[in-house]
Amino acid sequence: MMRHFLLSLTICLIGTSPAWSETVLKVVPHADLKNIDPIWTTAYITRNHGYMVYDTLFALDENLEVQPQMVDSWSVSDDGLTWAFTLRDGLLWHDGMPVTAADCVASIKRWGARDGMGQKLMDATAELRVVDDSTFELVLSAPYGLVLESLGKISSNVPFMMPERLAATDPFEQVPEIIGSGPFLFVAEEWVPGAKVVYVLNPTYVPRTEAPSFAAGGKVVKVDRVEWHYIPDAATAMNALIAGEIDYFELPPHDLLPIMEAAPGVLVENLDPLGQQGWLRMNHLHPPFNDVRIRQAVLWMINQADYLQAVIGNPAYYGICPAYFGCGTPLESDVAAEALMSQDLDKARALIAEAGYDGTPVVILQATDIAILNAASLVTAQLLREAGMAVELQAMDWSTLTSRRAISKPVDEGGWNIFITWWIGADILNPVANIGVSGGCRDRAWFGWPCDAEIERLRDAYAREDDPAEQRRLAEAVQRRAFEIVTYANFGKWFNPIAYSERLKGMIKSPVQFFWNIEKQ
Repeated sequence: MMRHFLLSLTICLIGTSPAWSETVLKVVPHADLKNIDPIWTTAYITRNHGYMVYDTLFALDENLEVQPQMVDSWSVSDDGLTWAFTLRDGLLWHDGMPVTAADCVASIKRWGARDGMGQKLMDATAELRVVDDSTFELVLSAPYGLVLESLGKISSNVPFMMPERLAATDPFEQVPEIIGSGPFLFVAEEWVPGAKVVYVLNPTYVPRTEAPSFAAGGKVVKVDRVEWHYIPDAATAMNALIAGEIDYFELPPHDLLPIMEAAPGVLVENLDPLGQQGWLRMNHLHPPFNDVRIRQAVLWMINQADYLQAVIGNPAYYGICPAYFGCGTPLESDVAAEALMSQDLDKARALIAEAGYDGTPVVILQATDIAILNAASLVTAQLLREAGMAVELQAMDWSTLTSRRAISKPVDEGGWNIFITWWIGADILNPVANIGVSGGCRDRAWFGWPCDAEIERLRDAYAREDDPAEQRRLAEAVQRRAFEIVTYANFGKWFNPIAYSERLKGMIKSPVQFFWNIEKQ
């Protein structure tokens, strides 16, 4: 295959040129890469992998505006129903085949079956059709206000483009092969789950000419090889960074930051201006959290300050934030947040008793290899016990958890009751982007599977609306309903700095960590 030829050529050049020295960027990622299909899972480690090997039609820039990426030009009919997109010249898959409009149509359809924004876009779509090899059309059944925002979605699930033969894979199954058109090639032969992932620069990739800005602009690769070395022990990873054995520590625990800030040759920097939001995600399908009263009890249990002190520790990096759509954002609101912001364990106990909780242990999936999630799991377990519930913590690594959470069966058949996660601010900006407020039931909601027709009606109305004032009114209505049914419980906002060698230049400020534009000196 052409892919193997290109990869072999790259390796041959690396191995035989006496005057050439390979530049290797060594990264400690926040989790082990076990699942490699970024449409199948929303896990951020898989999203980051996706950005290495795939490309997108559009991309979000630092002004939160959508810019073209693979697309060269586009147009919209006068009635707003027909969108035509033409691809840039010279786009190639890693196997050497040209990127076509048919590939993009198939990729959009697969992404649209899994992603929350994609689902809403597909609901409004009458037809996706190929015009010629480089042009396709999206025909809407009614005007829809989030077409470009959906196709330019920066985070999970990102609408990555794949070859048609791979995009034809059932969206609820993982693709069998990793072939993209992005700036890096995935070296499958060197992938060691639990240890190492390797990427090399794509010699055929043609970046855009614009300066990089968030996910938009030119993806110019300035190293020959990127290695992800999974080191679950944070102290070991920190020492490797200080010793110069690795270059980039993606998610250092906050309690280790002072050591790294004081270490020579190490820089600590927050690259994400929007921050993170912590979630307690409950399983709405099975007892006890299928009872709304017990989900409401969880809101009365929470004190965000206690959570944030336990999981972050340094107030410089965290803040109280009840808003479902983030703080410091256009849709920030404290509507209906009284329970979340007024811890009352007596009210929690009363609701649990009223619901008739029978004492069956609540199973919490505990990601022990990510400090924030581990600490939040322990806090949650203690609060549930104080509220009168039995708890069983089940320890596992994050990658295992991302597979386990997809199991919708009862607990005694391998299911779960609660897991802890977080989402970046860019993923929660509005009622359509924030997949956590979806009430799409077992078929369409995110893991936990809330089912509520009213919240879906409000989200649909938001997606069709283009007036900012009405959008805000609808967003507040969604938030009010989300607090009523408790789609998830938010335990606060924080920032996750990275730590890296002073030899690195060109890190892109973005909610997602990218590895193009980085130079190693």
